[in-house]
Amino acid sequence: MSEIEKTAKESLNFIEQIVEEDIKNGKHAGRVHTRFPPEPNGYLHIGHTKAICINFQTAQKYGGLTNLRFDDTNPSTEETEYVENIKKDIRWLGFDWDDREYYASDYFGQLYEYAIDLIKKGLAYVDDSSPEEIAAQKGNIDVPGSESPYRNRSIEENLSLFQQMKEGGFPDGSKVLRAKIDMAHPNLLFRDPVLYRIKRDHHHRTGDEWIIYPMYDFAHGQSDSIEGITHSLCSLEFIHHRPLYDWFIEKLGIFPSRQIEFARMNVSYMITSKRKLLKLVQDGYVSGWDDPRMPTISGMRRRGVPAAAIRTFCDKAGVAKRDNLIDISLLEFCVRDELNRIANRVMGVVDPIKMIITNYPEGQEEWLEIENNPENEAAGKREMPFSRELYIERDDFMENPPPKYNRLAPGQFVRLKAAYIVQCDDFVKDATTGEIKAIHCTYFANSKSGSDESGIKAKGVIHWVSAPHALEVEVREYDRLFTVPEPTKDDNKDFLEFVNKASLKVIEKAYVEPSLANAQEGEHYQFLRLGYFAPDLDSKPEKMVFNKTIGLRDTWAKVKG
Repeated sequence: MSEIEKTAKESLNFIEQIVEEDIKNGKHAGRVHTRFPPEPNGYLHIGHTKAICINFQTAQKYGGLTNLRFDDTNPSTEETEYVENIKKDIRWLGFDWDDREYYASDYFGQLYEYAIDLIKKGLAYVDDSSPEEIAAQKGNIDVPGSESPYRNRSIEENLSLFQQMKEGGFPDGSKVLRAKIDMAHPNLLFRDPVLYRIKRDHHHRTGDEWIIYPMYDFAHGQSDSIEGITHSLCSLEFIHHRPLYDWFIEKLGIFPSRQIEFARMNVSYMITSKRKLLKLVQDGYVSGWDDPRMPTISGMRRRGVPAAAIRTFCDKAGVAKRDNLIDISLLEFCVRDELNRIANRVMGVVDPIKMIITNYPEGQEEWLEIENNPENEAAGKREMPFSRELYIERDDFMENPPPKYNRLAPGQFVRLKAAYIVQCDDFVKDATTGEIKAIHCTYFANSKSGSDESGIKAKGVIHWVSAPHALEVEVREYDRLFTVPEPTKDDNKDFLEFVNKASLKVIEKAYVEPSLANAQEGEHYQFLRLGYFAPDLDSKPEKMVFNKTIGLRDTWAKVKG
């Protein structure tokens, strides 16, 4: 191998190395076919983004295909709502499966025939044991299991009983079909796993056609085989299941899909358990699966996280063989970097105090030109109104400032972004509370930005909005949903103990420039000096709502450290 070839190989992740070796050896005629197989029992989360990217991007790199297959084998937890949101999330991330949308339920008939085949080969039997008895029979890692008293039923009896199970001859939970493998096997999954159970639940696609449903372990690998999947790429929790999938492939004599496992996407301050995420929703800790604090794709999209930032994050996190915890700061860096590139700069004031420019003519207004995005020349410029009365941020004024304070204070100069230099002359306080209600300033007409002839050196620049033209909006600011990096790490503590009770702050009366009157969901803005914001789906014509996606810099260490 030449040095160039060696360097190229070392730049591949371990999955790509396997795929390239298979192509080189002519395996499956060089064909690469992957799949993303979500269970439609919840919304997709940050952990799924890695599996989505790996499966779709690996196939794309080698000119292959990717299927979207819903592993819908448990009707009691699955809903069409979840199916539709999963499809929406994947498309939003930038991937498409064309016409290759499949469901494990498409194969219920074939899977049933596979089960019949195993029974005929003496490799499966109908068991009348209760779930508790089956669990006890399995033993544990140190103790071999014990055989079910029904394990040695004849093939004829098993075929008859399984047929009756399918036709509704027995109550739910009264019988199961189990594989006959090895009750002393060191891998507990081989200790006669359950293949089918009786479950009279309405299925979101097949309705009431079936009352027996295959277990996930029986349906998953065989569905890969039915679809001719060459490389079944999945996360590490399935590594112990792989030998069982291979056993089914061998005994059934079907297409040999190869399972390859990679490390899960574990991110600090986030959880990737759909069961726990559902509990957050059901118990009212969040407003829903798409709450902007949630680590779901829908939640991140609603918060204003760009899809490209998530793809970049997955790429930077890499493809590893061992589970690790990825610092959330990497995700936040990717989000800021992408938003800095694409977000138009606008002005918004979230904690307003009024500024009155006493020497600016009453009733006069002018429109000042300002660039939309200095990182993107093609973004162009816009005009925004300027008038006698403005709103500025409350913390941009101090009555008694410390040394080197470069914002507004009595007698101090400051430049209004893209406008004029002003000097604070006076301020008005509430007689009861002592709160500053308004600031009186003088502006210098010859200090206009871009043509300043005033000679005044203003050390600070602050943002503002024209009070008569401002749009009153609601702003929602978010903190991390959990107070510790690994809220599920301690098995002795409920993860809900670590929910951050201050993770949402609602500012009911903020003001933004009028150019945002028609801001649409999916757009991104940088509120100058404040952070990145996005319109929320709760916005109404009479009042816009903006979610704060992320600050301009990481303040977590300073605030929480």
